[in-house]
Amino acid sequence: MKICITRATEGDARPLTAVSRQAFDHDIHYGAPQVGGPPGYDVVNWQLRTILTCDTYKIEDENGRLLGGAIVYPKGYRHMELGRIYLLPDCQNQGIGAQAIRLLEETYPDTDLWTLDTPAWNARNRHFYERMGYRLTGEEEHGCVWYAKQVVR
Repeated sequence: MKICITRATEGDARPLTAVSRQAFDHDIHYGAPQVGGPPGYDVVNWQLRTILTCDTYKIEDENGRLLGGAIVYPKGYRHMELGRIYLLPDCQNQGIGAQAIRLLEETYPDTDLWTLDTPAWNARNRHFYERMGYRLTGEEEHGCVWYAKQVVR
């Protein structure tokens, strides 16, 4: 399936929140200690704030079906952080996330360093990010692990 990423608008806040809720709540099937997700994952106003203040994207198929979302933050000179990426449960494990990350990286061609964090318990995410070229750089006491990807030109 071919996908596209486009900047989210204010009108996307509610549908992106619904997709985020489904995606993160589904992690209970992959080792999450309870239903839930990162801060604001299920709050429309939080999603709206990110749309207004961050680089927030929607992930869609070629027919315009909303499949997921992503949030990217500038962290410094030529350094971007993938703050969040999520897909509907029925779109996971199909290569869509890999396409989305490649498209996001192409959107920021001057970026030399990408970073992200994910829960330490989430072996599926960790394997995915490592397949995408990210390397483990650290672990925090509250159960997050950090990854980085150096872009070589």
